[in-house]
Formats: sequence, structure tokens, C-alpha cells
Amino acid sequence: MPPDVPEPPPSSWRMALPHSTAAVPIARALIRTALAELDAPADSDTAELLTAELVANAVEHTDGSGPIELVVELLATGCQVEVHDHDPGPPGDLSRLLPGSAPDPWQEHGRGLLLIRALSSACGHRPTEHGKAVWFTLRSGPVPPGPAAPRG
Repeated sequence: MPPDVPEPPPSSWRMALPHSTAAVPIARALIRTALAELDAPADSDTAELLTAELVANAVEHTDGSGPIELVVELLATGCQVEVHDHDPGPPGDLSRLLPGSAPDPWQEHGRGLLLIRALSSACGHRPTEHGKAVWFTLRSGPVPPGPAAPRG
């Protein structure tokens, strides 16, 4: 590419994360940075929350045989976030609430997949060459207005 022609902005990010609880705050920071760099028209607070849930689930429910991978892709309609791990087993009730699997309101755990289903425009999982990818999509939309500026 000639030096006077700017490179096109990236349309995706791919990052390896450690298979430990340290991956969760790292993933939150990375998703915010990735969405800013990709100029993604998606709600970064929701993306951070849902990414943290997927990464925490990957750490808690899979063995530490390999790193976790975070993939962020800019779509024409918003963004898609995937978390790859080395366990081929499906991620519980991500696609729909299974009978008898409602979260216990007295427990600290069990609401992550419910949040992902409720706050994303789509979610699911798919097999990969080395395990599975669990994903969600956030659509772009108008950002809700903030507090009114003081008049003066």
C-alpha cells in the first residue's frame, strides 16, 4: 500500500487470554479497547458485561489445558464477540432456558447465560477445531441520551 494511503481500519480483533480468573478483567479492558479501535457502534458497557460472563464461564467450566481466545468482529449491524475454549461440550442453557434450570435467586452463580440471552441480539455456540466458541451479537442502535446538561 502506498505510504500516502491510510490503511483501512481493522474489522476484527483476536487475543489469547490466560486460563485463570485474571482473564476476566483483562477481557473487560480489551473489549472496551477493541470496540473503540474498531469504531463499533455497540454499547461497550453491555459488551464488557457479557464478555466478562463468557470468559468467567470458560475459566470456571473448562480445564486449563490451553488459553482462552477472545475474538471481536465488527459487523455491518453491530459487533460479535466470541470466546473460544478447549472444551467441546455445549455451554449449558445458552440458547434457551431449559425446564427446571431457572437460576436460584439465593445463589451467587447461575445468571450469566440468562444475562447473555436477555441483553444480546443473538447468542449461541459452535464447535471449533480445538473445542468450541461461545458467542453473542450486539446490534448498533441509538445510544440513550445522558443526563441533561445544566442550563446557564
